[in-house]
Amino acid sequence: MTTPDTPTDPAAPYRITREPYYRPVGNEVELFTAAHARRMPVMLKGPTGCGKTRFVEAMAHKLGRPLITVACNEDMTASDLVGRFLLDRDGTRWQDGPLTTAARLGAICYLDEVVEARQDTVVVIHPLTDHRRVLPLDKKGELLHADPGFQLVISYNPGYQSLMKDLKPSTRQRFAALAFDYPEAEVEAEIIARETGCPRDTADKLVQIAHRARNLRGHGLDEGISTRLLVYAGQMIAEGVNPTLACTMTLVTPLTDDPDMHETLTSAVSTFFTDP
Repeated sequence: MTTPDTPTDPAAPYRITREPYYRPVGNEVELFTAAHARRMPVMLKGPTGCGKTRFVEAMAHKLGRPLITVACNEDMTASDLVGRFLLDRDGTRWQDGPLTTAARLGAICYLDEVVEARQDTVVVIHPLTDHRRVLPLDKKGELLHADPGFQLVISYNPGYQSLMKDLKPSTRQRFAALAFDYPEAEVEAEIIARETGCPRDTADKLVQIAHRARNLRGHGLDEGISTRLLVYAGQMIAEGVNPTLACTMTLVTPLTDDPDMHETLTSAVSTFFTDP
C-alpha cells in the first residue's frame, strides 16, 4: 500500500520485470555488458526479425536498467525525440520526449531502425554520444546532463541502405557496433521450439523452409524469412492450424505479392509439409 510519503520510482513504467527469452549466438552479451559499463553508445546491425530488439530487452533486464524504445520513422521530428511545449487548461507546459526522459532517468534509449528517421532529426543525438553526454533543450533553454546510467542504442537493417537512407559517417563513428544475423539452423530451431511450444521436428522443418527462402534474396525477394516470422508460423501450428496453412499465412503471403515467387515459396513449404 502506498501513502503520500511513499517514494515512487519514476522509471518504474520502463522497467522490464519479466525476463525476456534470448538465446545468445556468440559473445554479444559479454560485449554489450562491457560497453554498458562504460555507457558506450552501441549500434546493432542486422536483418529484419533476427532478434535485435529482443536482445536489447534482455540486456536491459539483465543489467537492471529501464528501457525506452522509439520506433523511428520518416515523419519523426527532433521535437518528437526531445520534447515540446504543450497547451492545456493551465497554460503552457513542457513535455519531455522519449530521448529526454531516458537521459533524465538514466535509462537505455533504443532507437529502432534509426535510418528511417530524417538525418536532421538524428543529429540531435550527437551530443549524447561523446564525452559531453548532454542534450541541449533549446526551446526550453536547458542543457540537460545525462544521468550516469543513460546509454544510447540504435539499430538498423543494412539490407535497406540507400543514398537516401543511410547513416552519415559523423553518426556511425560515434557508436561501437554489434553485427547480428539469423542464427545457425540448430540454434534457430531451438529458439522456435522454445518460443512457440511446437515440436522440435516441426521447428527444424520451418528453419529449412527459411533457408531456401533466404537463398532467394536478391533473386526475387528483398528480404528472406525472418526468425520472427518462423516464430509466428510455429505459434499457429502449436494452436492446431494445419502447417501448410500456417506457413502460407506467416511465411509466404507476407513476403511477396509476385505470383511466381509466391508459387516458389509455396513449393518450398509443400516439400516439408503435406497440403491440407
